[in-house]
Amino acid sequence: MISSWNEWSTLKKIVVGSATDANWPVHDPVFNRESEKTTWKETPVPSGPVPDWIIDESNEDLDQLATTLQQLGVEVVRPEPLNFQAHDGLYNYCPRDRFLVYGDTMVDPAMMYPCRDMELQCYHDIVDKADRYLFMPRNEGMVMDAANVLRLNDRMLFLESCSGNRAAYNWMCEQFPDVKIELCNFYSGVHIDSTIVALREGLVMLNASRVTFDQVPTVFNGWHKIWITDVVAQDFYQYPYASKWIGMNMLVIDSNTVIVDRAQIELIKTLESYRFTVIPLQLRHSRTLGGGFHCVTLDLVREA
Repeated sequence: MISSWNEWSTLKKIVVGSATDANWPVHDPVFNRESEKTTWKETPVPSGPVPDWIIDESNEDLDQLATTLQQLGVEVVRPEPLNFQAHDGLYNYCPRDRFLVYGDTMVDPAMMYPCRDMELQCYHDIVDKADRYLFMPRNEGMVMDAANVLRLNDRMLFLESCSGNRAAYNWMCEQFPDVKIELCNFYSGVHIDSTIVALREGLVMLNASRVTFDQVPTVFNGWHKIWITDVVAQDFYQYPYASKWIGMNMLVIDSNTVIVDRAQIELIKTLESYRFTVIPLQLRHSRTLGGGFHCVTLDLVREA
């Protein structure tokens, strides 16, 4: 069964990613243009297999995350292995990018990097449990990473960026005619989950460096807003595939519990002031591999 309508209801079942055989694609045409659009110019965009020591440390951190979730009573699923280095793919590190779960529906989007289609074969058992499976057409001008979408019960937010375009937004509106999907385009990077974090009904965290008061999506009218002006910049190896704002990327377990990067001391204090129980964990290579706690997971079941 798959059933998850928002980002904060009590978590029951989740996918935790894997860094095994992680790779920076050599032949993907879109990934090859990364060096043209990146704002980071001090070191080149990586290419080829991710070093073993980064993979090993990342898997240690992901295993600890999986264990912690299991201790909280959450059922954890891991993706099937695939040798991305042999097939010039990317990785299984960020399942949140790969599929959008909305209610009992799983959306298979036309991702920014075409090579990521191969990740589908790592999730066949999960896809089979969806009551409704939607395949976004390829090669028709649509681009969408699932992490461009934020789920808010009867509404969704869609970030228009280089990893999510207007054509994909229009397709989503056609597939979900009874859902109000609000378009926002205040951030030209990629995903939405290091910019806006819906913590619980009526409470949202906003990245003040990307969202201004006048740009707050209308879905949050009447919500209490926590403005975050800075985070601790984590280290990275050679090239930062994610900005320092990956430190804002967190996983909500329920409306009172959240997993946060343990280095974000001030952020943790802020959450605790709102009476959250904060579980501090680490992802040592969140900037190198481009994924925080929300990115490296994909919730399958949350209480309705």
